[in-house]
Amino acid sequence: MQLSVIIPTFRRPELLKRCLQALTHQTLDPAAYEILVVDDDNDISTRVQVLSIAAHTNVRIRYYGQPQRRGPAAARNRGWQQARSPYVAFTDDDCIPDSNWLNVLLDAFAQGAQVITGRVVVPLSEAPTDYDRTTALLETAEFVTANCACIRSLLEQVGGLEEQFDRAWREDSDLQFKFIQHGIPIVKSNQAVIIHPIRSAKCWGCLKDESKNRYDALLYKRHPQLFRERIPTYAPLVRLYYTLVVSFLLGLGSGLAGAGTVSTVAFAIWALGTLILVGWRLRNTAQPLRHLPTTLVSALATPFLSIYWRLYGAVQYRVLYA
Repeated sequence: MQLSVIIPTFRRPELLKRCLQALTHQTLDPAAYEILVVDDDNDISTRVQVLSIAAHTNVRIRYYGQPQRRGPAAARNRGWQQARSPYVAFTDDDCIPDSNWLNVLLDAFAQGAQVITGRVVVPLSEAPTDYDRTTALLETAEFVTANCACIRSLLEQVGGLEEQFDRAWREDSDLQFKFIQHGIPIVKSNQAVIIHPIRSAKCWGCLKDESKNRYDALLYKRHPQLFRERIPTYAPLVRLYYTLVVSFLLGLGSGLAGAGTVSTVAFAIWALGTLILVGWRLRNTAQPLRHLPTTLVSALATPFLSIYWRLYGAVQYRVLYA
């Protein structure tokens, strides 16, 4: 056996089924690899799904249920620690590996690669939403655990994934930075392809994702120099968020204090900034009127949520990050 594929999962048995079906139909000899599914929910339906697929394939599939939810980083750690192969590959339960994915990875290892980052393809519809375009940024990310592989012993060398990242955000960048700091080269393979279909997301789900911003503070604390060099900060957007939050609070406070002129000016700045944000999010969007209600709600709420979680992370991880 040459390669172990690790898949963390959480309450998505149907998506996991699609991923496993792609992995069990690889061009690589089934005897050359194994699949380890680590369930962060220890869910019976997921377990049944995995065991059902395992019973109808020649590929060795193992299922591990986490005793408690600890996040995808901990799930991946458990997976590679249980792996029986010298090489480890990571993907996600909502991804679809290309049929030649594992063969390409093994060819790269045979040519001397130690760590490989593959190509993520995010198919967009003819009318992508702002959420869709945000998800499509995965295509240009330097290193994501949805499509990467390495020599197993290197994970031991760098200490695996940092489990403080207990949600799916920045744990891949942290692993990338640890490889860099240990002088381990990372090879890009555009032939190692993973398809990452966009899942439908309601407005509330997008707003809930703002809580991930707190992990930026943790990554910055752990790797300040590499963070500044390699992580997009979207500084103009963050400055706009701060402007919106401050102007709204100033307008509200001034109004309550009886300073009508200051309140009017502050609320005017807030309203103008909100319109700018709505226009930016609707740019190049087909049928903008259709998306206007959810975009407006998002534009009103996102600045407050984003700034709150950025400051929350700075306090939680005790780092000057805003």
